[in-house]
Formats: sequence, C-alpha cells, structure tokens
Amino acid sequence: MTPYPTFEQIRQALALARPGLTAWARMMPQPRRVTPPPDVTPRQAGVLLLLYPLDERIHLVLTRRTEGMATHSGQISLPGGGVKLGETPAQAAVRETHEEVGLSIPVTLLGELTPLYIPPSNYLIHPFVAMSETRPHFVPDPREVAEVLEAPLEMLLDAATRAEETWELRGSPVVVPFYRVGPHKVWGATAMVLAEFTVLLESIA
Repeated sequence: MTPYPTFEQIRQALALARPGLTAWARMMPQPRRVTPPPDVTPRQAGVLLLLYPLDERIHLVLTRRTEGMATHSGQISLPGGGVKLGETPAQAAVRETHEEVGLSIPVTLLGELTPLYIPPSNYLIHPFVAMSETRPHFVPDPREVAEVLEAPLEMLLDAATRAEETWELRGSPVVVPFYRVGPHKVWGATAMVLAEFTVLLESIA
C-alpha cells in the first residue's frame, strides 16, 4: 500500500492557492512580525523543503544548526541561505542545500510557498518544495550543521506532534508553538513554513 501523502498528491496540493498568514498562524509565536517594517529592506534568501522516499514513506530533511552560528544557533531549520548576485531564490535554496548537507543528486522543484520575513536576521525567505527520487546521502558541513534530521512527512500531519509553551524571548514572554521531532522542538519560521505546507496537504486529503 502506498503511504499518504504521495508525490502526486503533493503536486496537487502545491497547485492550490497558498494560504500564507492563515496557515502560519497555526505555528506562529505570539507576538511576531511577518512582514518587514516600512523603512527596512530585507535581505533575500531561499530555503528548501526537500522530500524523498525512505522506508516506503516520504521524508523531509531538517538541520540542527551549530552553536557557533551568528543567528539562530542551535535551532532546527530547513537548509538554505542568502541569495547571491545573479541567483534566483530557487537557485540559492538548491545551492545552499548542496553546501549544507552535501546533497549530490539532482532534485526536482515542485513549487513555492509564501515568502516569510525573519526579523532577527532581516531575511525575507522564499521557501521551495523539491523532491528526489531516491534518498540522498547526506554529508553535512560541520561548520554549519551539527545534525541532519530526517522526519516522516505524515508525522507533521499528526496533530499530536504539535505543542506550545510560553518562553522568554528577548526579555518578554512569548507563546511558542512547535513540532516535536524526536527530542527536538521545531519552531519559529521553520515551523511556520511547514505549517503552510501541511495545510495545503490537508486540503487535498
């Protein structure tokens, strides 16, 4: 039996209208800004939600950032990074994924999710969904990636994976929703991107 979701179902979901803020709200820390201030020009970045088969289920790859990173150190993130001169955000997402996790096989872009502003780093990230026909052999860059996480996609569709806590961030209490991935908590922009993707999948289930 083919497990849900399939690549074909994912293609169908990505052809739908992107829900953006209504989906982000499911996993958005409160309060949080989702667009740049009027007087700020954000830097552009691309991130990749890379899907591939593993044990007859579709998985996605996440990374735990090293503690020495200038921003978001130790957090769980999607691979990706800043757009270089002459690149598109999609090209940056694929290139950065190659650099961060040692991706060495071709991937197929399936679609794009809603761009999302990240206030601490002043990046506007452009999330892209891609697939690989086979599981990649990951060779993480130790300067950026402390750990590669492989999460079954259906786990994110399980409401039991989601939780929330009140944390103190930048000196103020903030309600923070997150996904539980093993011992890790996936929150912030990464969780919001995953929320939009899962809302799209739920709409065609």
